[in-house]
Amino acid sequence: MRHELIDVLYTYDNAFTSDNEPLGAIKGYEVDITLKIDRPYPPVHRRQAYLASTRARESLEKHIQELIQLGVLRKVGHNEEVEVTTPAIISWYKDKSRMVGDFRALNKYTVPDRYPILRIQEKLTQSFKANYITSRDALKGFQQSFLMPKAKKLFRIITHCCIYEYLRMPFGI
Repeated sequence: MRHELIDVLYTYDNAFTSDNEPLGAIKGYEVDITLKIDRPYPPVHRRQAYLASTRARESLEKHIQELIQLGVLRKVGHNEEVEVTTPAIISWYKDKSRMVGDFRALNKYTVPDRYPILRIQEKLTQSFKANYITSRDALKGFQQSFLMPKAKKLFRIITHCCIYEYLRMPFGI
């Protein structure tokens, strides 16, 4: 059975990626966000960048360049209208960092998705008779979903130097 699994993994190796490869994407689906309010948006949505240490700024810049190269972010031009900005912050865990947008203000006005979430207990009960249990971790899982054009304008982050727009679903929303 183990050899069969390895054969399947090699047959479909293009379904897997690593840090050095292009980011995968869900094709045929774009995420839309619906707000409980209409334009013009309240001033709470036009926020300034947070103060950051030199270490945090350097980390922000590194993450931004990586996300631009992966096609997750783009720099917003000076001539573009900007109604919504969210401060970008660095979340530290030991010596590693992750860039996230502080989307709390936007989350207050977002209409929640009412799609039912699968119950883990139900799935675990179904798996008791299984011979093998596997898991997978989607690399940058959130960011594998594209945003609809009108939703992108809601996902603009502001840093100490520029404003950037998410082209794919960010963490924190």
